[in-house]
Amino acid sequence: MQPILQFSLHQTKYTTSPSHTSPPLPLKMISSQIQKLNSTKPSSSLLPKPSILSHGNPSLPIYKQQHLPKRQANFRIRAVLGNAKVLSKPSTTETAVKVKATVTVKVTVGGIFSNIGLTIPLDELTEVFGKSFLLELVSSQLDPKTGLEKETIKAYAHKASQKDDEVKYETKFTVPAGFGAVGAVLVENQHHKEIFLQDIVLEGFPNGPVNVECDSWAHSKYDDSKKRIFFANKSYITSETPDGLKRLREQELEDIRGNGEGERKSHERIYDYDTYNDLGFPDITSKLARPVLGGKERPYPRRCRTGRPRSRKDPSSESKSLINYVPRDEVFSEVKQFTFSAKTLKSVLNALLPSIESVFEDPKLGFSYFNSIDSLFDEGVTLPKPKNPGFLRTVLPRLVKTFREGGDELLLFDTPDMIDRDKFSWFKDEEFSRQTLAGLNPFSIQLVTEWPLTSKLDPEIYGPPESMITTELLEKEIGGIMTVEEAMKQKRIFMLDYHDLYLPYVNKVRELEGTTLYGSRTLFFLMENGTLRPLAIELTRPPSGDKPQWKQVFTPSCSDATGCWLWRLAKAHVCAHDSGYHQLVIHWLRTHCCAEPYIIAANRQLSAMHPINRLLRPHFRYTMEINALARESLINAAGIIETTFSPGKYCMELSSVAYDKLWRFDTEALPADLIRRGMAVEDPTARHGLKLAIEDYPFANDGLVLWDAIKEWVGDYVNHYYPEAIKVESDKELQAWWTEVRAKGHEDKKDEPWWPVLKTQENLVHVLTTIIWVTSGHHAAVNFGQYMYGGYFPNRPTIARTNMPTESPSDEEWKLFLKKPELSLLKCFPTQLQATKVMAVLNVLSSHSPDEEYIGEKTEPSWEENPVIKAAFEKFAGKLKELEGIIDERNTDLNLKNRTGAGVVPYELLKPFSAHGVTGKGVPNSISI
Repeated sequence: MQPILQFSLHQTKYTTSPSHTSPPLPLKMISSQIQKLNSTKPSSSLLPKPSILSHGNPSLPIYKQQHLPKRQANFRIRAVLGNAKVLSKPSTTETAVKVKATVTVKVTVGGIFSNIGLTIPLDELTEVFGKSFLLELVSSQLDPKTGLEKETIKAYAHKASQKDDEVKYETKFTVPAGFGAVGAVLVENQHHKEIFLQDIVLEGFPNGPVNVECDSWAHSKYDDSKKRIFFANKSYITSETPDGLKRLREQELEDIRGNGEGERKSHERIYDYDTYNDLGFPDITSKLARPVLGGKERPYPRRCRTGRPRSRKDPSSESKSLINYVPRDEVFSEVKQFTFSAKTLKSVLNALLPSIESVFEDPKLGFSYFNSIDSLFDEGVTLPKPKNPGFLRTVLPRLVKTFREGGDELLLFDTPDMIDRDKFSWFKDEEFSRQTLAGLNPFSIQLVTEWPLTSKLDPEIYGPPESMITTELLEKEIGGIMTVEEAMKQKRIFMLDYHDLYLPYVNKVRELEGTTLYGSRTLFFLMENGTLRPLAIELTRPPSGDKPQWKQVFTPSCSDATGCWLWRLAKAHVCAHDSGYHQLVIHWLRTHCCAEPYIIAANRQLSAMHPINRLLRPHFRYTMEINALARESLINAAGIIETTFSPGKYCMELSSVAYDKLWRFDTEALPADLIRRGMAVEDPTARHGLKLAIEDYPFANDGLVLWDAIKEWVGDYVNHYYPEAIKVESDKELQAWWTEVRAKGHEDKKDEPWWPVLKTQENLVHVLTTIIWVTSGHHAAVNFGQYMYGGYFPNRPTIARTNMPTESPSDEEWKLFLKKPELSLLKCFPTQLQATKVMAVLNVLSSHSPDEEYIGEKTEPSWEENPVIKAAFEKFAGKLKELEGIIDERNTDLNLKNRTGAGVVPYELLKPFSAHGVTGKGVPNSISI
């Protein structure tokens, strides 16, 4: 049998005019040329050498002045020695296919289209020669003859068009017969700068296009010679990986894991673990040194490793650098459409806060009158002339609104919705109680299940453990309606308990300037109308030096003016305790901090083509960069949290104690969390399978609808890819991910017996639903109401600066309290500087960016291409739209007094969708602010 020579006619420009089209070469002429070629012994000098465009096969010789036809997509030529024929409409299995590749690149700030940098001339030259990207198509199949991977098909892509923030690159391939389905594309970026790839579309296959979602940065080959691997949108669990992609699947994960050595570079995509050893600044001063969080002494989740050098003065700590590394695909600040949240927050932290500090000459100065607080919303704060005029107004239009003559700018706060509706709501006991169920922190209220109340701390160190809230006192406050025993049986007594967590830090915090602390308990009684009424507040100071333990109980039903003002001061202390606990534990620890190990492990162990990776990806976007920013300026030594929240420099230590004593993955699920706090019991006959202890519990009622919707969507998704339990248990990547979450990400709790195991679809659905709930619903509930409830800081003071007047008062202090108790309350509140800084930060943290991605709003490309998954997501999206209507209806029901009424802010924090700005509603997919 004679050998066959196969020729491919490629699309090549033969004239300088892009619109010129050469006339088709007659079939007779083609046959004549081939016959002539067949009658002559081939010469290496006549046949072109194999090239990238020829995919290793010889192509027709091209001469400079010769006009050849454009490639005809519907023909191929097969030349046989002594014979030739033209075949039309090639089949998918027996003939080559002409494929067009379109690469979409997003314009970036500082990228190749910014016209900044010395490499621009070189990159422009690259564009001129049409060698912007080298693309390689990878077959999903192995070569049946050799059992090895098939040779990739290569071509350079050239810039074809640009519109707005998108640039299109194109090239064409000839995919030979028998190549098999394209399972991946290798990309080599020929520019000297990285480029953000959105997607690659391969068109021309008989069964439709092959879509490759990238949504990733492609590094320059001059930074890293390794090509980027992008898999097609079809998802595969580990055991079902096509043979031709197995090696690439493993290689990509190995590259992402790195080797755990060296300092990370900004273009890298390496995910690894480290302790929180970068919060302090020991090289500046010992006062700014902070202990390492993570390890036996101070258990903590792990963060992403940066590999920065160790501190000179404290080898256990990491030194600082100008760039805080996060893996490249976790950074959104340079892609225009994702700049809003990060840029705004950075502007507040790096530009606005220093400007505010320069305004207040005395950082210890408090507010002398409540009218002074109101002036922040009515008159604003004049800022000094900025170095960059107009910058703050541009970046922070909601805060910096007015430009005054002479160059000064005005910081003017919007009145929070809560105060706009009822200016005196913060002063009322009803609102104080309501916010435990429908406010910024609905995660702390718990049912009292043991009586009498007793501390579990060592009495040798902290004093008598018995509470001073007695049965007689409670029954008096209840008003003779029932006994305490009856109230306990009927589940009518609830509590905010910050006693044992805070008490060990009281003496430490009191050594700091300008602040104080107590351990506290606050008890509430459930009324017949479903609302809570406060009963008592107990404040405790442990023994200190020669001073014995001090504790006192304050009640709202005081019969004299002195008792009423003491109650208001006690409430201010409790609100400061709740603000600190909310920010450090409920918000930072349980969402931002504990989610980072899930993200690191998912990238290290779940391939980009794994369906669980693709399910979780929308819920992990941009969390790591926000966390890195928090370590730089929010939770760091002398950062905004330490300087404005209780308990000062011990804030992060306290969160470590809470992680050690309180955090469990199995109770992060909303139903389990409610049951743990006694706020619900299992009831198969009840909606959501739970009976709430307080029926009108807005956060729980709305949250359970969202939880059920997420669980149903996750169940549909998981059961599609894992129809049998054995597939869950045998999925190596999945098991490696979950093992690493426990063993490395949450290493200090790896041996706890409560970790779920992944043996069935139900196990997997529960774990994934919990993670998605934490990153979406939980975070939204405790984040986007921060300005609404904390913007007017008397409602939620972040710190208490003075002791109670009844604790060892001097004669002068007591006389001042009796003469002007309002001034005593103002002195207890944060200083002018603290309050103004916190208000600015909370305003930004509570704001949705214009391009926010809300849960259930946008399908992922890989879901879109799978009819089963697409239908399941559409059902999920429909459930969330139903939730919108349910919440709107509930907020008009006057029988639900914890969410409706005169001057009451309706509970909307778990409404899935929102406009941009500070709205008090909207559930984004991920923790991105």
